[in-house]
Amino acid sequence: MENMKIEASPREVIGKQVKTLRQSGLIPAVLYGQGVESTAIQMDGRELEKLLTQAGGSTLIDLSIGKDNHKVLLRAVQRDPITLDLIHVDFLKVAMDVTIRAYVPIELVGEAPAVKDLGGVLVTGLSEIEVEALPSDLVDRISVDLEVLQGMDDSITVGDLFPGKNVTVLTDSEEVVAHMMYQVIEEEEEEVVEEIDEALAAAEPEIIGREEGEEPGESTEE
Repeated sequence: MENMKIEASPREVIGKQVKTLRQSGLIPAVLYGQGVESTAIQMDGRELEKLLTQAGGSTLIDLSIGKDNHKVLLRAVQRDPITLDLIHVDFLKVAMDVTIRAYVPIELVGEAPAVKDLGGVLVTGLSEIEVEALPSDLVDRISVDLEVLQGMDDSITVGDLFPGKNVTVLTDSEEVVAHMMYQVIEEEEEEVVEEIDEALAAAEPEIIGREEGEEPGESTEE
């Protein structure tokens, strides 16, 4: 897979002044890592958004700053908590001959037969795993076929995943990615109704002084 690419330029605007930068359509960022000093940069916001729709933390990116090209990974993406507008991005420069750690997202594909044929419930677990590898051996995602979930209580764990050759998985192999469960909602609702009925019956008030044969609401006064 060809590396994704994006262009940037050196940034002189810092601090609170970056608000004006964003208003002009540019997003502040920083480059740091192997063989470079921490460098403030800026890039086109629309191009960066396109990149973020396809790239994750394990996607190798070609970052161009003038005539210089850097192999980088996304390390942090900051967004406004309300508007979700981009605020800032961190890029980590990597050495192609040095192993690094990264988080690879898990993509669930297909439909579990236990859901389609048995009416089971698919419960998902981890959405990403941590791996260690050379940058060139990293994959941008790990696809997991749900077709293997044939019966109830079937599971897919981290140990079942294949992240690629020469990639070491650091996440516990017993961690669950997906698990099948029985549908129990209706049974739980019936139990709740029964418990409520029993509680109401137990809470019926005691009538003090009722004579034998007298119905509630009747008075013994003449």
